[in-house]
Parts: sequence; C-alpha cells; structure tokens
Amino acid sequence: MVLQVQTSTYEAKTQEIAKQLLAATQENRSFFSSLRDQMRWDDKLLAWAMSNPGLRVQLFRFIDTLPALHSKSEIASHLQEYLGDESVELPAALKGMLNFANPDSVPGQVAATTVGTAVETLAHKYISGENIKQVIKTVERLRKEKMAFTIDLLGEAVITEAEAQSYLERYLELMQQLVEASKNWAAIPAIDEADGEAIPKVQVSVKLTAFYSQFDPLDAKGSEDRVSDRIRTLLRRAKELGAAVHFDMEQYAYKDITLSILKKLLLEEEFRQRTDIGITIQAYLRDSEQDVKDVISWLKQRGYPLTIRLVKGAYWDQETIKAAQKHWKQPVYNDKAATDANFETITQLLLENHQYVYSAIGSHNVRSHSRAIAIAESLNVPRRRFELQVLYGMGDKVAKALVDRGYRVRVYCPYGELLPGMAYLIRRLLENTANSSFLRQNLENRPIEELLAPPIVKEEKKSLTPNVQTRLIASLQTPNSHFLGAADTDYAQEEVRTKTAQAFQNVRQQLGKTYLPLINGEYVNTPEFVDSLNPSNFSEVIGKVGLISVEQAEQAMQAAKAAFPGWKKTPAKERADILRKAGDLLEERRAELSVWIVLEVGKPVKEADGEVSEAIDFCRYYADEIERLDKGVNYDIAGETNRYIYQPRGIAVVISPWNFPLAIACGMTVAALVSGNCTLLKPAETSSVITAKLTEILIEAGFPKGVFQYVPGKGSQVGAYLVNHPDTHVIAFTGSQEVGCRIYAEAATLKPGQKHMKRVIAEMGGKNAIIVDESADLDQAVVGVVQSAFGYSGQKCSAASRVIVLQPIYDAFVQRLVEATKSLNIGEAELPSTQVGPVIDANARDRIREYIEKGKAEAQLALELPAPEQGYFIGPVIFSEVSPNAVISQQEIFGPVLAVIRVKDFSEALAVANGTNYALTGGLYSRTPSHIQQAQTEFEVGNLYINRNITGAIVGRQPFGGFKLSGVGSKAGGPDYLLQFLEPRAVTENIQRQGFAPIEGAE
Repeated sequence: MVLQVQTSTYEAKTQEIAKQLLAATQENRSFFSSLRDQMRWDDKLLAWAMSNPGLRVQLFRFIDTLPALHSKSEIASHLQEYLGDESVELPAALKGMLNFANPDSVPGQVAATTVGTAVETLAHKYISGENIKQVIKTVERLRKEKMAFTIDLLGEAVITEAEAQSYLERYLELMQQLVEASKNWAAIPAIDEADGEAIPKVQVSVKLTAFYSQFDPLDAKGSEDRVSDRIRTLLRRAKELGAAVHFDMEQYAYKDITLSILKKLLLEEEFRQRTDIGITIQAYLRDSEQDVKDVISWLKQRGYPLTIRLVKGAYWDQETIKAAQKHWKQPVYNDKAATDANFETITQLLLENHQYVYSAIGSHNVRSHSRAIAIAESLNVPRRRFELQVLYGMGDKVAKALVDRGYRVRVYCPYGELLPGMAYLIRRLLENTANSSFLRQNLENRPIEELLAPPIVKEEKKSLTPNVQTRLIASLQTPNSHFLGAADTDYAQEEVRTKTAQAFQNVRQQLGKTYLPLINGEYVNTPEFVDSLNPSNFSEVIGKVGLISVEQAEQAMQAAKAAFPGWKKTPAKERADILRKAGDLLEERRAELSVWIVLEVGKPVKEADGEVSEAIDFCRYYADEIERLDKGVNYDIAGETNRYIYQPRGIAVVISPWNFPLAIACGMTVAALVSGNCTLLKPAETSSVITAKLTEILIEAGFPKGVFQYVPGKGSQVGAYLVNHPDTHVIAFTGSQEVGCRIYAEAATLKPGQKHMKRVIAEMGGKNAIIVDESADLDQAVVGVVQSAFGYSGQKCSAASRVIVLQPIYDAFVQRLVEATKSLNIGEAELPSTQVGPVIDANARDRIREYIEKGKAEAQLALELPAPEQGYFIGPVIFSEVSPNAVISQQEIFGPVLAVIRVKDFSEALAVANGTNYALTGGLYSRTPSHIQQAQTEFEVGNLYINRNITGAIVGRQPFGGFKLSGVGSKAGGPDYLLQFLEPRAVTENIQRQGFAPIEGAE
C-alpha cells in the first residue's frame, strides 16, 4: 500500500529544507549588484539582458547569428545592425564600444573580438565541452564534486538520413569512450551505488526524433519502424558497455508518438527487464499529469522500473506561438505558477509510486527540489529510486548544497561544437533572464518568503481554452479583427489519424460514380463524359464527369441572367450567412474532402487538409468582408448626404485549376457569389470530382438555382464560349500564363450586344526564387527550400523553382540540400509517409521530363531521384551551377525541378531573383537586418516570405497574388479582393428644402 501523507505536512518540511538550501546558495549574493561594473563582459551581457527587454531580444538574435559569421568585420557590422536598432536602449559601455564608423576599423575589430569572446565564454558556461576529450575532463571534475552526469549531444536539426545515421554512430562512439575512461575512475559511493545496487557510471541522453530525418506523427508506423531499429542498436550496445540511456522529450507534437514508441519497444522481451533506461515528462504541458499516470500503469504491467525525469520544459515560447498560429488549443500552461504547481503534483505522484518508478527531479528552483526531498523523506523513498538533476552551468550552488545534504545529483551536460550549440545556449539564456526565473529572482535579492512561496494558480477563464493569444494574434493581423482562421488537423493525435484512415475507407467505396453538371438547379445529362483518374495509380477511376456542350453552356448563361435580379436584391447579410453555412459544412466534411483531394489530384494528406482549411477560411472571410463593404461610406456635409456604395456586376465565370481544386475553386466562386453575382464554375477536367463535392456543399448551404451552377467542360470549347459571351461580366481565372493572356485579350474585345467592359482576375503562376545569404540558418534554409520546391511535387503556383545562394555558403548548402532531398519519401499520395507524390497526368509528366533534359544540357545534375512506375511520378531533380538565363531558370516548369544559382553578393542575388517575367512569391533566408530590409523594398514579388517556406499562404494573414506576368487583380484572401466583383456607386442627395436643412446637434 502506497503511503499517502497530507500535503500540509509536506509544506512545512519543504519550507524548512528550502531555507537551509537557500542559505547555502546565497553567500556572496550582494556581490552581483555591487560589482556590476567590474564584471567580465559575458556577465555584463547577461546583466544587461535582464534589465533591458529590447536589448535582450536583439542581443539573443545577434548570438543566434554569430556562428554563421566568419570574419571580425561581419561580426562588427552585425553587432551594429542588431544593437543599433532604434528599439534598443544601450548601456553606456556598449554604446561606446559600438560607436565605430567602419566594421573594418580597429574599433570595429576590437568590438567584434570583445563580444565574440564574451559569447564564447557564455557558451562554455552551459556547454560542457566541444569534443569528447573536453567532456571527459568536465565529468571527471563533476565526479570529484560527487556529482553524476548524463551527456547530451548538441546539434538538434537532423534533416537528412545521413545525419540520422551519424547521430547514432556518434552516440555509440561517445558511450564507448566514456566507458573506456570510466575504468580509471575511483568508485564514489554517493553516486555509483545505492541500496546495495550498482548504478551505471555513464549515462547518455538522446532525442528520439534525431534517429529518423522524416520523423512525423502522421506516419506513426513508418516513423516507429525507422526509429526503433536505430534505438535497438543503441540499447544493445549500451548494455554491452554497461551504460545507461535516457530519452529526452522534445516538442509537443512528438510527445504522444515518442511515449508510444518507447512503451512498445521496452515491452519487447529483449528490453523488458532493463532498468537502466529513462524517459522524460515536461510539467509545463497541460496533459503531463495524465501522461505520468499512464506511464505508471504501464510500468506496473511491465514489472520492472524505469526512470522518469521530470522537467518543466524548454520550448514554451515555441509551443505557445505554434498553437496560436495554428489556432490549436494551447498545450502548455500560460502561467508560470501553474507549471510550478503541476511540477509539484507530479513530483508527489512519482515519489508515491516509488516501487514502480525511479524519480529524477530536474529543476533549478530551490523550492522544487526541497518539495521533492520533503516528500521523499516523509515516504522513506529508497535512495536508488530518487535523484535530483540540474543543467550544466545552471544551479551550480544548489547542486553543491544538495550533494552536501547527501542526495544523488546528476548534471545534464550538453556537448558539441558551439555552432550547433547556439540554439541550446539561447534557450538557457532565455531561461536565465526571464522575469519568472528562480535563478534571476534569487540574484535580485527577492525576499525569501516570496522565493519559497507555494505556487498560486490563477483561475483560467473558460475563454482561454481556444486561447486568448490566438485572438490577440488574429486581431493584430487583419482588418477583420474578429476573423479567426480554421484550425488545420493535428495529426499528432492518434484518434485523428484513425478518423483519417476511416475516411479513406469510406471514400474508396464511392469511387467510380458519375457526376453530372448542375444547370439551373438540376443535374443534367451530357453528351460526353471523361474519367478522372488517380495520378498515384492511373488504373483507378475516381469518378466519371459529364462535360457540358456549348448549347448547355448557353442554357446555364440564360439561367444565370434570369436569377440575377433576385440575387442582386438579396441582402448582403443573407448572402453572407449562406456562405458561413458553406464554411461549416466544409468543416464537417473536412476528413472526407481531404481524401478526395489526395485521390483525385495526388496531393499528400497534410497538404490536402491545409487546402480544406483554406476553403473554409475563404467562406468565412469573404462573408465578413461583404458585410463590411455593404455598410458603404458616408461623406455627408451640411445640407447634403453622400453615400459611397457597391452593387454586383452581373454574371461571373470562374475557371479553376487542378492544383488547388477545392480552395481556389471555392475562393473565386464564393467571392463572386457573396458579392451578389450569379456564378458559373468551370473546373479543370482533372479535378472535376472535387468541384462536384463543393457543388453539393454550396447547394446544401442554400445558394438558389441559377445563382450557382457547376459547368464542367472542355476549356477550348466551353471555357472559350463563356469567356467570349456578351453577358459575362467577370472572369476569375487561375492557370497557365498562356491561357491567362488569351482570356485577357479575348475579354478586351467588345462583342455584339455587350454593354459593359469585362473585368478579368487572372493568377498565372511564377518562377519563384528563394535567396539564401551567408548569414542564413542553414538548418532552417535547407528544410524550407525542400518543402517549398518539392511539396506537392512542385505543382503549387507558389513553389520554389530557383534557389539563389551566395558564394561563401554555396557548396555547403548544395551538399545538405541534396542529402535532405534524398531523404524524402516518394510514393502514392495516400501513404502517410509520402512527402513527394505524383504529378497530375501524363502530359505534365512528359513536359517535365523534357525540361529535365534541357537542364542536363545547361547545368550540372546534382540529384535525380528514381520514381515509381505505376503512377505519374517524377522524382525530385536538383541542378547546380545554373546560369540565371538558362531555360530552367526562366520558364515555369510546374514540377519537382529546382535550379540552384550561385551569386557573389546580395545585390546580384536580388538582380537574379527579379530577372524573370514573373513576380508571384519569393523567399529570403537571412539573419542580416539590412538584407531583410533591402529585400522588403526591392524583391519584386506579390508575396515575400522571410526565414520560412514560401508556400501555404493563409487567408486574412498572407493575401495571395502577384504582378508582372504572374497575374492581374487584387490578392485572394485580402481586404480588396471582393471589390473586383463589385461596381462602386456614389449617391448624392441635396436635403435642403426652401433653404432649410436639418443640422445635427441643433435644437
């Protein structure tokens, strides 16, 4: 029977122990403030960061950039750019040091050396060594101080399979060398044994996701298989050597799958009896208490204990921002006190179950450690089953005080080159300088009662569950301050993955059905049908689609004409409500619609889901927009009213593409409809089943007959007929430049009987470039370029087909880019492991192959991946040393083909980027503020993305569209898009009668 002790008993003991520990750590405390001016530069930087929030942000950004800077002049100029920012109030010493005219000058070089050395010194405080030799020296020193250790290998971004294999090999080597060294270590009873049981002297901490570069919860089975093989190798070797292995926990998205993989693996016969393995729980997660209960139940079933390391969690900012951006529920507590309280709850839970679990309590907060000791002493927890942990370089005094009290303390020691170590360093600096940090509060002479008070949790309002920050961020982003986008599906949740699998089964039972056009509210038979095929497997027919004739197109046009007067008079609020209903129906059918997109156009699951979100967003955003525009504008003056109002144009013809068959078709159609126009939707032939599904939803939402009509047909016949029709008022087109220009020309010609000029909105593609400069974070840049170039096989209008790289990093970038691309999984779009699916059809495949042959004649082939035969597949292709004027640098290919262009400096990079006929999307990876500023001004694109991938524009956040030959018209999902479907009118009334007019405010 587990002993339960009243919490109040623990509290008294906690306070008593904490006061003793604090006394031991607080000698020389006033030293901090009194000698601030005599401190070393590394201490000064930290002290300034604590007292100045603006400086803290810019300083940490500079530190993040530092590893990419290879000369003192670069360091000096970046120092000036970051810390010379207007938002930063500089301390006098720093201001004086930065007051140089030229980065190459002697004062510039001195500044670079001073700050560079200070940051390196800071890094060495928190990083236990740059190589194994240094690490062995560190741990031998720790052991002399009676402290155990666990070693973590820095360099977190594993983006290629070669890097994942290297990660495993480096750990095998690390364990080997540490165990070899440990043979010369004298036994230290305080840390090497407990309760008559030997404790491994060597322990390493590993990150599970680093064992597979394409680790993804969506592909739970594939990720588990790939990771488990490498983990088994690691655990077998650890057993042979007598080393312990601990698994760290990373971002929330990986938590459930990490726990699931480890639970399965550690029940295998070979590993079931191992007790030298540990897992990690993060107390800042709202579901961590439940996770611990689940793990304890599982350990009871397993029958052999494991260690659970309890930490607060290191990715709070990242988790909060990601959830806000994705409109997901916050996974972390928003309040530091709530995390501290949860930490204490879980500490108690672990220690009360000490016969099933070894507890390792990781913290730098004296109260947290004292609480654990109070509970452990009250429950007489055996020494083997309980230890305390701190991070290297943090809480050193606390650790010493704990050792002096006779507790086993383990120090978490990251090691590795300072370059990949910077991300780790910044997390530690953020932690140390945060207002809520215990270490900081302790340094600031806060009263002992305040430091040691039990955490008091503020009650969170119910409204916070969807998350207040989401609302805040949304309100900062859009004129519709209340517009909140739809949340994408979170595939990290197992029940969501199950629902998706079920949706595939349901849709597969409906394949091969016939879909008829909708004319004047009736589904009508057609003289001609076309099969829509699955591009991943062209023997599979998704559906048969009836193609209308020109005569039927005329009937549809007449029906639209007849319906227009009534629809024009329908109040905007009523039209908007129908649109919102459509958005809700899309949300209800999200999983099923995603599957139709996957099967009909070969888009991988996650991207298909994002497309459904976009369609929903268009419905809700344009509903809000029409209500805003419907209010009109008053320009009244005394004696006269002036109203500025809008009215619908008439009949809109929407010609939608196959690459975003739901989102773009939906966006253009509902924009026309909600503006009061009758609308004919003619989709691309290869994606007509998805638009038939959209038709079902729009009809169910309540659009009247004749107002919306679904008219699939041949572009060359029906499309051309509708474009040239004298009763067409607006043409909304997305597709190729060739067709777009033809539509533009034809629409400009006045037809007999036509009494208006046609409005054309055309989005016609791009030759999109990403610039990578020498200060870029290469981990981030490589991943972003791979996603932008090869996501949906390069078939997005926004996809990157050129990457322009500055000379100093060109070779390193190309090498990693090739390795990362090699690591992608190519296969059927419906497989959860697939990152690169098929191209749309045989014509596209053959056209892309021709471009690849041209590329081979013009440039060096850096990579050509093989592809499956059964569907329309093309493996990713990368060309290096490409001329800016080559065919593959100038013409839109619309496939997974990437040209890598070398340039000497940033000015040339911009000139090359702007040197095509297009201006749709562009990207920049840089940590140089002046380059970012220059790109914002000079990079000629409609959508510029900085330090992120260049695809996936979000409605109301990144309105989408370009200029030059990329298109004409306002941006989709932006505040002026609906204006294109409306005619503005001004109505003026003289309200004077016989010299009398009402005067507001007069008696």
